Amino acid sequence: MDSRDVAATLRQCYDAAIAAADPARVVRDGLRAHEVTLEVGRDRPHWIIALGKAAPAMAHAAVMHCDAAGLEIAGGLVVGVASSEAPDRRLESIVGDHPVPGARSARASERLSSLTDRIGRNDVVLVLISGGTSSLVGAPIDGVRAADLAALGALLLGTGVPIARINAVRKRFSRWGAGRLAEALHGARVVPILLADVPNEDPAMIGSGPVTPDPLEARHVERILREAGLAVRIPLSVASTLGAMRAGLIPETPKRDHAAFARVSDPFVVGNSVALDAVAATATAAGFAPVLLSRTPLQGDATGAGRVIAHALARAPRGACLAWGGETTVRLPEHPGLGGRCQQLALAAAEVLSDLAAEGTWILAAGTDGRDGPAQASGALVSWTSWHASEEAEGRPAQSLRRCDAHAALAVAGAILPPIATGTNVMDIVVALRV
Repeated sequence: MDSRDVAATLRQCYDAAIAAADPARVVRDGLRAHEVTLEVGRDRPHWIIALGKAAPAMAHAAVMHCDAAGLEIAGGLVVGVASSEAPDRRLESIVGDHPVPGARSARASERLSSLTDRIGRNDVVLVLISGGTSSLVGAPIDGVRAADLAALGALLLGTGVPIARINAVRKRFSRWGAGRLAEALHGARVVPILLADVPNEDPAMIGSGPVTPDPLEARHVERILREAGLAVRIPLSVASTLGAMRAGLIPETPKRDHAAFARVSDPFVVGNSVALDAVAATATAAGFAPVLLSRTPLQGDATGAGRVIAHALARAPRGACLAWGGETTVRLPEHPGLGGRCQQLALAAAEVLSDLAAEGTWILAAGTDGRDGPAQASGALVSWTSWHASEEAEGRPAQSLRRCDAHAALAVAGAILPPIATGTNVMDIVVALRV
């Protein structure tokens, strides 16, 4: 198999992963799973709340289902990352800010509040959540300044804290996180369908868990901040609010026994594991064996993860396919360059593959949302020759790796995967082949 065929196979694996997490398919499957709840509420108004990067596609699928089933759509809200028409005239469509909440997120939060005021007890609400929700409707709870909530998010994202811990902290101070949307829905019948962008596909973490009980208490959040070295760096209004929660002066986030969850159905969740299964099927069909999937979520430092993956691939037999799913983090230096976590991982892996002279090894690392950080890329595709190619083209890959400037070094080596609009988000995938 020549290099073009290997690269094509890796791209086919990536395409298959994205297709498996198609938002419309997820919604259709989720509504079928909840058909009893929908039938019980057939005569009640139905509302659609779709939040996140996949919101338009998820909302469209929900509208199609409701119309085909003869269910009345009373209204709804779609909050996404790009300006587009609402998937139906009965729904309002607006744009929030991502990855850090801003003025548009505040507006989206207010529109969501207005919608929940219109929803009646026993109405049916389809809550469709995907990655990006935390920021897109990111407005603070009472007592926390909007600028401080944004600063907290930026601080967490810039210091390499794993995504699960970021969400555990951020949702506590978010108006709609940690089950607070369920509180606001006034006893409506809630049907959650979740496209997971977090490790272990935990509903409490997806989109900051708008309709899911928060399992953590203030003391747990304090510990996360201490362990990340952030306890003395968080904004004052955040620190004082957390302290008041810890002292019982203001309410904790709603827990499992809260009345708000009495009519919230079990969430239907699809995440990274489905994408990995699609990678395995594609690689097998292409003739690779063995095909080994890691069921331990890929997380932690992107540079370290890239090196571990490269060593694993160098030890693999010829014909093997190895795959991982998850989301790493990048600890930014004082003056960072341009890149993303997948590009950083791929560049670190390329260095190891070059050092080991691991002939015939290839790695694709990319985001299923079609974007990798602020750079114009969905990720990168490297081989054992990419590091040398970057050096030959004066890409200075060693310096780029240190500065988190992976995009520059990979671009001159022709290793960048261009950004694409996938409409979904189930974290990242890494596919490694040895031929």
